[in-house]
Amino acid sequence: MSQRAEMSETDMTLMSTPRGDGFRMPAEWEPHRQTWMVWPERPDNWRLGGKPAQAAFTVVAKAIARFEPVTVCASAAQFENARAQLDHDAIRVIEMSTDDAWVRDTGPTFVTHANGEVRGVDWAFNAWGGLDGGLYFPWQRDDQVARKILEIEGCKGYRTEGFVLEGGSIHVDGEGTLITTEECLLNRNRNPHLSREEIEQVLADHLAIDRVIWLPFGLYNDETDGHVDNFCCFVRPGEVLLAWTDDPQDPNYSRCQAAKKALSAVKDAKGRSLTVHTVPIPGPLYASENECAGVDKAVGSQPRDPSVRLAGSYVNFLIVNGGVIAPSFGDPKDYEAEAILRRIFPEHEIVLVPGREILLGGGNIHCITQQQPCP
Repeated sequence: MSQRAEMSETDMTLMSTPRGDGFRMPAEWEPHRQTWMVWPERPDNWRLGGKPAQAAFTVVAKAIARFEPVTVCASAAQFENARAQLDHDAIRVIEMSTDDAWVRDTGPTFVTHANGEVRGVDWAFNAWGGLDGGLYFPWQRDDQVARKILEIEGCKGYRTEGFVLEGGSIHVDGEGTLITTEECLLNRNRNPHLSREEIEQVLADHLAIDRVIWLPFGLYNDETDGHVDNFCCFVRPGEVLLAWTDDPQDPNYSRCQAAKKALSAVKDAKGRSLTVHTVPIPGPLYASENECAGVDKAVGSQPRDPSVRLAGSYVNFLIVNGGVIAPSFGDPKDYEAEAILRRIFPEHEIVLVPGREILLGGGNIHCITQQQPCP
């Protein structure tokens, strides 16, 4: 083993890079070993002590479990409750301390090698902005989630100490192309010490990508500073799905136009022009006064206000083995979104599950899941 690949006997963290070791981040549609989730309970984010959110997460977990195994991390205080609600042969519940339930952003980004080995990238996490716009404090337990998951799975990991990134801020096609937003990755509250080119190099080194496609913004009012997984995603190599509105009065209109212009002006790592599919943005959606009143108030936590538009999106779905688990919102556009997903994923079963309760907490199905690829 080379000096840079060495690690201590008690720590499975490597000092090399995934690309240097022959690893890459696979596309979401490549085969999964399982999906990871974290049980919600934080009362200053999830209303009524998290009980409605727990019911929503249970529906998502059981929908995924029809297609592949699910592991749900729950606190010691919530373990018995989670185990009882998640009663399914394909769902495993393990005890883990966390700060909140967004495992897409706190869990590892798994990378694979042609020899079948799976490792993980443990990005530094600062709760979507640290003390400059972050959503809660402290966040050290969430910053430990990726390492804990990798140790449970016996996977070696790469820690990006000093480089902050959330899994929801990126999408890859598995063939060398990554898509993200300037609003998030170039935000001063993530990595202000790095230039765009230096950020691209970190992504290339850790995910084995060769082309970064930058969209100017994510969805309007997305409290993650514009995560791409709530706005635009790859559906197969050379094709993306973009959240869309034709209404010039909608604050998302200029964002959608800018994104489509950016997507139309670039080629991917394989030299392909991108086919851009669109799906309507639901709503506009707002939390009710009662829904907001059920959230505890705490210093440093994101306040809930019925006057603030929610960043609802049908793009925030998860591709699983043979299926697509997507959110519905009780909105007339649900039917159009379902039809679009069926057309785009003809070989997958499209399963819509209620997404409003998850949206009230600040995200949706993709945000609360993290896929682990097959060896």
